[in-house]
Amino acid sequence: MANNNETILKGRYRLLAQQGSGGMAVIYKAQDLELSRIVAVKILRPSLTADPTFLTRFKNEARSVANLQHPNIVTIYDVGSDGATQFIVMEFVDGQDLKKIIKTEGILTVDRALKFAIQMCAGIGFAHRAGLVHADVKPQNMLVTKSDVVKVTDFGIAQAFSDTQPPEKQQVVWGSPHYFAPEQAKGEKPTPASDVYSIGIVMFEMLTGRLPYVGGDQQQLALAHIRDRVPMVTEFNPSVPDALAQIVYKVMSKEPANRYRTADQLGHVLESYRDRGREVTSPNAPAYQAPPPPPPQYSQQSAPQQPQYPQQQQYPQQSTPPPSHLPFTQGQQPNASPLPFTQGQQPTSAPSPFQAPQPLPFTQGQPPTGDPTQRYSLAPDAPQSPSYNRPQQQSAPAYNQSGNPQYPQPTPPQWGGSSNSQPLYQYDREQEAPPALDAVTIALAVLAFFAVLCLIPLWIQVYLARFAGG
Repeated sequence: MANNNETILKGRYRLLAQQGSGGMAVIYKAQDLELSRIVAVKILRPSLTADPTFLTRFKNEARSVANLQHPNIVTIYDVGSDGATQFIVMEFVDGQDLKKIIKTEGILTVDRALKFAIQMCAGIGFAHRAGLVHADVKPQNMLVTKSDVVKVTDFGIAQAFSDTQPPEKQQVVWGSPHYFAPEQAKGEKPTPASDVYSIGIVMFEMLTGRLPYVGGDQQQLALAHIRDRVPMVTEFNPSVPDALAQIVYKVMSKEPANRYRTADQLGHVLESYRDRGREVTSPNAPAYQAPPPPPPQYSQQSAPQQPQYPQQQQYPQQSTPPPSHLPFTQGQQPNASPLPFTQGQQPTSAPSPFQAPQPLPFTQGQPPTGDPTQRYSLAPDAPQSPSYNRPQQQSAPAYNQSGNPQYPQPTPPQWGGSSNSQPLYQYDREQEAPPALDAVTIALAVLAFFAVLCLIPLWIQVYLARFAGG
């Protein structure tokens, strides 16, 4: 094992310098003599290697982790022993752990904390999909390269230890009291939701520069995770956005059911938050404009030309289907029937804005009456639109001998075609009143009456001149 003050494990791995130490292992920088590459060797402490059950469980976990090939997980190359020394050979990460970065820089920026957290979730979530739980998520196990790439290490060691210890020793010996979940503090078996809780504690520390719970010993820390109120990130760093603070608050929930179930779910939430923030702050992001509703399409056979008006009424977009009494729905061709109801029935509701206009059978020379923007039908209150025939050019009014104009007496409208044709619509005079006269008809009647009165003196003079003179 030792040769000229050099330590070589298994005749292959030369230890160069100690990189760090923890409660379960000591880490060395080493050289792989067979492959001529720099590796990291983690040697387990003798207090752990004395239990053969633990060694068996640890080797099984190490083999499972060795199959995890992910850019955010430290790759394991070999698991072996040299005498009583048990060691793991893994990828050497040229950088420092996240705990040292927090101690050196203090509060990290929101962008950098998000970047680290998303990478942590990617690596740990990949292990969750493979059925592995880290069980000891903490910044000391997050190695950060010089290009800010996070690599998660120490998979399986805490899990193997917890599976081989009596329940009364679990909450005291294994895990990190500052970061483990409340169910771990109670001595329960960790789950992927436990790793999610620990990621939340690490995020809290990155955004505030401090831990959410403090205590004099492990028992006080365990009770704090179980009983104490969950603090908000904004209580210690008001510059953190409220939406991100709410995510961390949810992840640190006491009950596992109130958190995200896996690290993958938390990672997706953080990525969505990051992407939404970029869209909101992007100076070139175009504002959303709702497209105008398309106009209804009619065929040339069923839809006549409508008169053009200065303003066209804009109808709101329909969010519910049209009433059942309409002969067609939006997107269908209108029915050829001019009336949407049967003879002798009244319409039951207001006309739809998608109703196709229908022509009225006005006779030649008769101008339409009323507001041209209203809808007309042969029946009262029928939801139809007008289609007018061009009126003939009327000659100038004739004048009598007294100089008074003579207006032609208005002719009643002719409904239908020939004299033998039946009326298109009939109503029962005993049950409902006929349509009222409009203002134009009344005005023409009054003018005709006064014209007749003006002709009476002329008739008298003609009579006297003819008969009295004779």
